[in-house]
Amino acid sequence: MQIVKELYSGKAKSVYTTDDADRLVLRFRDDTSAFDGRKIEKLAHKGMINNKTNAFVMTQIERAGIPTHFDRLLSDTDSLVKRLEMIPVECVVRNITAGSICRRLGVSENMDLDPPTFEFFLKNDELHDPMVNEYHIRSFGWATDEEVATMKRLTFEVNDVLKRMFLDAGILLVDYKLEFGRFHGQVMLGDEFSADGCRLWDAETRKKLDKDRFRQDLGGVIEAYQEVAARLGVDLG
Repeated sequence: MQIVKELYSGKAKSVYTTDDADRLVLRFRDDTSAFDGRKIEKLAHKGMINNKTNAFVMTQIERAGIPTHFDRLLSDTDSLVKRLEMIPVECVVRNITAGSICRRLGVSENMDLDPPTFEFFLKNDELHDPMVNEYHIRSFGWATDEEVATMKRLTFEVNDVLKRMFLDAGILLVDYKLEFGRFHGQVMLGDEFSADGCRLWDAETRKKLDKDRFRQDLGGVIEAYQEVAARLGVDLG
């Protein structure tokens, strides 16, 4: 598999085309950002940790019968993925209150949610990823009703798989966001699943083990990411 050219560079990953029109290379960088790119730092080894953690999690999701774009690891920082036509909405599930839902609804952090909440957000940094609903998605043609139903169903299936997986590792899956795309007409999970895109707390102490450590200047970001990987059994080499 040969890299041809850079397709685009995001806040923490770069995407490259390959000599296979249906495949891309994701390169996980050490860049770390928060607040729509207003806070940026480089954290040594972060790209490697997130790449290998993502590969592990995506493999578990695939084994549960949920389609993803992930094909295989290529190196410490690179993964081969299917080239999806991405749907420009994020699917967010919250099992415990934290982050923006506390500010928006005036609720306290650390409330267990049963059933979990589900929200759609438009993927647009300039607009600060505003919340949208199924009517917006339908009216603006971002996805069909059938695709929306598929994204919701797959997101909750992912929740069932990952809540158990993380709890077995002594970790609470607080909330997370997923992105989906189309591959030859099939809707499947894209982007990544790492501590950058979810909230993870220690099940006993509720110590934060995710990017909130970076957002809130708590320190120990890489150490927390390494701890998550170690508890899951991810081989970081």
